[in-house]
Amino acid sequence: MLLVANQHSHDLSLIDTKAGKQVAVVTVEGITGHEVAASPDGKTAYVPIYGNAGVGRPGTDGSTMSVIDLASRKVVHTVDFGHGVRPHCAVYDKNSGMLYVTTELDKTVSIIDPKTLKVVGVVPTGQEQSHMLALTRDGSRGYTANVGPGTVSVLDMKARKTVAVIPISGNTQRIAVSRDDSMVFTADQTEPRLAVIDTATNEVKAWVPLPGTGYGTAPTKDGRLLLVVVPANNLVAVVDLATLKVVKTIPVPTNPQEVIVRPDGKVAYVSLAGSSQVAAIDVAGLKVQGLIAVGSYADGLAWAR
Repeated sequence: MLLVANQHSHDLSLIDTKAGKQVAVVTVEGITGHEVAASPDGKTAYVPIYGNAGVGRPGTDGSTMSVIDLASRKVVHTVDFGHGVRPHCAVYDKNSGMLYVTTELDKTVSIIDPKTLKVVGVVPTGQEQSHMLALTRDGSRGYTANVGPGTVSVLDMKARKTVAVIPISGNTQRIAVSRDDSMVFTADQTEPRLAVIDTATNEVKAWVPLPGTGYGTAPTKDGRLLLVVVPANNLVAVVDLATLKVVKTIPVPTNPQEVIVRPDGKVAYVSLAGSSQVAAIDVAGLKVQGLIAVGSYADGLAWAR
């Protein structure tokens, strides 16, 4: 089951990937959910309600997160952060059993206990607009892409503190960690290039030229390749992580946003905001094998099981 957060239709698409089609839609309370996370048992989805504006722009300040029971396909609980924080990216850490949610206006990552659905702590990022979060496999380190400051915060998730702040550019978006935890990737929004951070030194070790401004990224399961969404060019760029060079580009429909690789590693899925679809990409052949219709302005993706 693939989950898709649809910004403009204010709902969550449930996709049966074997059948290659949307099988249900759940209305999400509030305007607007951008991202989604799922519990490891595949029973629950979490959609933070960000607000009605883009990052760093004037608008409403979301203060809640919808909790969805996927069996009944209903919102069963609302987490209230108590004030406007623009909650955005949710990440479920299997190691600690905690749910992390970026809370931009507080310059923190909030820690939620999924059993009680209460905020039990925060990790400060030290930066404005901490929009996206990625974790190492053991959950000990977190990395946030801080959009407007153009930085990446390195977080000690156990000690709940900021370890380092890494300058990237005037503006940076999205973030991912390599399969071996040795590299972190974030896309420069001022130039068509991808920053490659060495996690041992917490410094940018290389820049990968892209065919356009990058956005969402995801490594393949074998750790050999990185898939990079290039929205304005309607492409997915394929980066060889051994050479740190783009080796192929895959045309996709309008305005791709996020990419996620299926647990078996055979297929990657790309949300297409402009066409309200999800593209299924054959990872071995590096080509689109199908398109799935979803809600309006498809954005965040997650696996439910």
